[in-house]
Amino acid sequence: MRQGRIGGIEDFSAGAVERRAGARLTIATPGQGFTDFTEAVAAFVRQSGIREGLVHVFCRHTSASLTIQENADPDVQTDLMSALDNLAPRGAGYVHGAEGPDDMPAHIRTLLSDSGLTVPIAGGRLALGTWQGIYLIEHRDHPHRRQIVLSAVGS
Repeated sequence: MRQGRIGGIEDFSAGAVERRAGARLTIATPGQGFTDFTEAVAAFVRQSGIREGLVHVFCRHTSASLTIQENADPDVQTDLMSALDNLAPRGAGYVHGAEGPDDMPAHIRTLLSDSGLTVPIAGGRLALGTWQGIYLIEHRDHPHRRQIVLSAVGS
């Protein structure tokens, strides 16, 4: 097995957890697709006053999910939706269909992605990479109002 080179630990810091913050965010989706809400999470972090710590983002639904993905080229989102369509197609003969033909594929797509994400906070800002954004993925065909719970801890 080949293994990459692992560098040393950099920018180490330690200290007590002194602050916590929590909030809820509602996102109205237009139907299936990605909604970038990075700026809303960044605003929450700024309002929290936390300079170093963690922010946790949690989606309170089983037919929508969260991801950290590229935020520069919208073709990435198009290709990701195509991949999800191939992995969990509509009309594949699922047993569960109480809420329509897009319901079970939505549950499978949520299983493949995340309902919660944790992002480090460094210097009072989200420690995301240059091309990373935080997205809600709506897996249902029609518009929905999705609740996101935000919590942050740190100092």
